[in-house]
Amino acid sequence: MEAVFIGTVPHWHALHFIAACEKGLDIYCEKPLSYDIEEGKAMVKAAQKAGNIVQIGFQRRQSKAFAKAKELIEADKIGKVHQIGAQIHYNPVLADATIQAPPATLDWETWCGPAPKLEYRPIIGHKAWRLEKEYGNGHLVDWGIHHIDIIRKIMNFDMPASFETNGSLNILSGKITTPDTLNATMNFKGCPVIWQHRLWGTGDLNTQFNNGIFFYGENGTLFASDNKLILTPNSKNQQQEEMEIQTPEMQENHVANFLDAVKAKNKNLLACKIEDAFQSTATVQLAMASYYTNSKVEWDSKSQTIINNKEASKLLARPYRSGYKRPV
Repeated sequence: MEAVFIGTVPHWHALHFIAACEKGLDIYCEKPLSYDIEEGKAMVKAAQKAGNIVQIGFQRRQSKAFAKAKELIEADKIGKVHQIGAQIHYNPVLADATIQAPPATLDWETWCGPAPKLEYRPIIGHKAWRLEKEYGNGHLVDWGIHHIDIIRKIMNFDMPASFETNGSLNILSGKITTPDTLNATMNFKGCPVIWQHRLWGTGDLNTQFNNGIFFYGENGTLFASDNKLILTPNSKNQQQEEMEIQTPEMQENHVANFLDAVKAKNKNLLACKIEDAFQSTATVQLAMASYYTNSKVEWDSKSQTIINNKEASKLLARPYRSGYKRPV
């Protein structure tokens, strides 16, 4: 065995990942990197010690549309960007929320692993865990993380210095345990990123903008999504420009990029190294920490810790269930 692919539930990522590092295996690991920030730090440490090839599954780094967005912004086509908005509005199709015995084919005890063992119902089980707080940690961490990662890539951002998040769980209350409505401001250096989602209703007034990113520049606004860009100049004499830029095999290309790096034994070929993935993952985790504690969360990137917020700091590392040992 030379390499492994980790596509388990996020609360299993750290233990599987570190075990593979200890065996010297190359790793492709799905996003988010980890369930909590301290796990992520332990995973980075393990990979740096092992020196193995590690790719994290942020496949939008393969999107030709987002690559073109970066090119346009760096060519000053919309001027200096002062604010960025990101959103994914949709109405989830939810599984049964009735408490029941797990299927005979599912080892629920092992599936829950180091995470809290909740009473089984299909809505939090295999393939349906994403909006459960204890397993998927919600829409921003599960799906929105892709937009936050590609924003960081396009803008060459590190991590935000502070986070202010508010939201609610109303429409889907009793079915999911994470917010169905969320607004999160992530204060990156010189430019805030404002995330929003609504898991109900029609989403944006113009539904073509339900899934994508708005880059607000002095000279124009650029909307970017997986396969389309819309550039709106800040001028009465220029027309809006729409660009269809398809990348039908983002996932396949991202895996191929990993395999090329494994074959060449060259980390420099990787599109998403673990250190970068840690920053994208920690960003959305900290935004959710702000939501859960109803407080402003400040982050010290140098020491990789939360500043002067005891309640939010408790969320950096979730206690493991009996029988499992947290990695450090």
